[in-house]
This record gives sequence, structure tokens and C-alpha cells, in this order.
Amino acid sequence: MVQLPKVNDLGFFEIRLESIGGLGANLAGKMLAEAGVVGAGLNGVSFSSYGSEKKGSPVKAHIRFCDLNTHIRDTSPVERPHVVGVFHEALAKTVNVTSGINEDSTVLVNSAKTPEELKELLKLKAGTIAVIDATSIALKEKNRVNMAMLGALFRLCPFLDTETMKGVIEKSLGKKYPQAVQSAITTFDRGYNEVKFMHFELAPGDSMPEYVRSDISALGYETQPMGGTIINPGSSFLKNLSISRSGMIPAYENESCINCAQCDTVCPDQCFVWEERLDRKGRSQMYLLGIDYQYCKGCLKCVGACPTSALSSIREKEGYADSHTVHHTFDLVTQL
Repeated sequence: MVQLPKVNDLGFFEIRLESIGGLGANLAGKMLAEAGVVGAGLNGVSFSSYGSEKKGSPVKAHIRFCDLNTHIRDTSPVERPHVVGVFHEALAKTVNVTSGINEDSTVLVNSAKTPEELKELLKLKAGTIAVIDATSIALKEKNRVNMAMLGALFRLCPFLDTETMKGVIEKSLGKKYPQAVQSAITTFDRGYNEVKFMHFELAPGDSMPEYVRSDISALGYETQPMGGTIINPGSSFLKNLSISRSGMIPAYENESCINCAQCDTVCPDQCFVWEERLDRKGRSQMYLLGIDYQYCKGCLKCVGACPTSALSSIREKEGYADSHTVHHTFDLVTQL
């Protein structure tokens, strides 16, 4: 049995994975726990929490390890993690992915940014930031983000054995997806070898944010909105689906567009912006102006439906969506 590098008051080494549906965090958590139990001789448990059953919705996977003399009788969420794995950096826009960490915690982020840039993005005061461009690796190796993230997590958890993990990968994928086993192992190895990390010390006189329990609502009987008001609308013009994108987005080329509206027909989130004007014969016609990327979750159904080369899938780069978006005009709605 191996020795855990650190444990909390209950004897647990805890990991929390912050992700969105479709990136494989739930499976990654199960495989991580299995590798700890089978390969390291530890007690371990993995469980996940998520909302609606669809791609793009927030997902959390929770993993606990302890020695064989400590019993796991708790499946409450991991609130004070030793390691956090963020599968999509844009989650930081809407989710407090670093909740509960301390100056000894490690935050692993799927990103092409530097640790210094991520420190500012995550508003992290202290701790270790590890970076792996898991999306680029997954696209290159034709596999999934979770395998690259698992490789990086194993680098951050030296008590776990990589060879055991490769056996878990082969067992998990071998029967149903035998053709994916080798690419998954290659993606795992690249994640392990290419992760970079940097530690940031807490500034003198500064302190980490106070821990706030997630099960305590900020709204009480004195502060809750009256009349059952929904303060976080889920399907309105305020909604931002950019955190749901997993690396690829549609790119629009106006010169090749024939305004057939096939893209608009298959789009589940009404991303396409149209304008009515007269054609050469003086007839009223709808013309496509572009894409409002605020509502685009990167499903790429429009690319498959486009009969011309007007829409193509590209790897999303920093700032592309902001510089190429064409905003919807809501004449009857005022932004507060």
C-alpha cells in the first residue's frame, strides 16, 4: 500500500473534477478511483453530480482516497479538495471552480494559457496551477479530453501507478471500442508528459477566501425575491452557452452562402442572425448576416447541414467568437 501525500481531518485525500457534460469527467472519475484501489491498494470511491442529462450542462465528479484502515461511509460532495481538475476553462465564467481550495491545493486546467494568465482568470491568490492543453491533444490523437486530463492528474498524484491506469483503460474500452484503446493510451501518456505547473505563494498579509458551504443558500426569508421570481432565467436572451463549447465552433463565410436556411433549421439554439431585405428582382428575401456565438454551444449540426462551404468547423481560439459574432437585435427587450 502506498502513502498518501496529504489527508484531511477524516483521513481522506480528495479530488474534484469540474466539467461539462460530454467531456467524460464522470468516466474519468470512475477510472481514477479504480486505479487507486486496484493499483495503489487504497480505499477509494467516485461519484458524480450533474443537472439535466445533456451535453454542455455542468458536471462535478468527486473522488476520495484513504488507507485501508479508514472506512469511507460518506458520499457527500468534495468541498475542500486537494486537487481540482477543470476540464473547460470557460467554466470559470459561471462556476466557482476553485471553491474550497487552500494554499496547498493544486488546480489543473485544460487550457492553452500560461499559469500566470490562469491565476488572473481564476482569481487565485495562492496554490499550484497545472496546465495541460487537453483539447489540442485530444483532437490531434482523435480521442477524448478526459484521457489527457487523466494523464495530467496522474502526474499530480504520484501515488497512482500509470501502468495500472493503462490496464484500466484497456478494460474499460477494449470490449466496446477496441479501436480506441491505443489512441486513448497515447492521449493519456501525452497528458502525463506535457502538463506544466507553477506554484504561487500567498502574499504577505493576505489570506485565502473564506470557505462557504455549497448547501447554504445566499437567499433567506428576508432576501429571497417575492412572488416566486426566477432570478436566473435558463432560456432567455441573457443565456450564455459559450461554456458548453468543447473546442470546435462553426465559422461562417458569407461569399459561399446561398441563404437556404438549412443551418437555421437544425440549430437547436437559434444562433443565426437574419435580415430581411429586397433581392435583385425587388422581392423580399431573408439574408444570413452571421452567428451570435453567445448562444452557440459548438454542436456543429449546422456544418453538417450546410450544402455549400459557407460553414466549416474550426478550432476555437481566444477572442475569435467575440470578434466574429453578429448579435441578435431584440427590439422589445432592454438589457438591465
